[in-house]
Amino acid sequence: MQLTRYSDYSLRVLIYLAVDRDRLATIDEIARSYGVSKAHLMKVVHQLGIRGYVETVRGRRGGLRLARPAEEIGIGEVVRATENLALVECMDSGTSDCVIESACGLRPVLREALAAFLAVLDGYTLADLVARRRRPLFALLQADSVAEGARP
Repeated sequence: MQLTRYSDYSLRVLIYLAVDRDRLATIDEIARSYGVSKAHLMKVVHQLGIRGYVETVRGRRGGLRLARPAEEIGIGEVVRATENLALVECMDSGTSDCVIESACGLRPVLREALAAFLAVLDGYTLADLVARRRRPLFALLQADSVAEGARP
């Protein structure tokens, strides 16, 4: 299983914001730090805002920050919000054209595997992802636009 780029970027944005919680970040800055498309990140950030993970501050000195504490943002919750978890078409809500669906044993096995995958992710929060890695993450993500002297 591979997460979509959308989920990957969503998690990256949240990690970026969690690393330096006390500072507002911009989409430009995040895009430069990760070397990803600003246009794509704008869509991701917009959806993260709608879902209550990110809040924006408008104005000249505006930017983005986490909408709630990193300790309250579950990784499984984010993946559920950003992924289509129907691993095969018969797991989607009644849209399968599979001729063996009624007799197939694959769907319950995949549901069990997906539940195990999500159970592991549910054991972690955004804070867990950055807790012991704040300084190296800060150093790796630090863009030219970060004010000199900023600390994680």
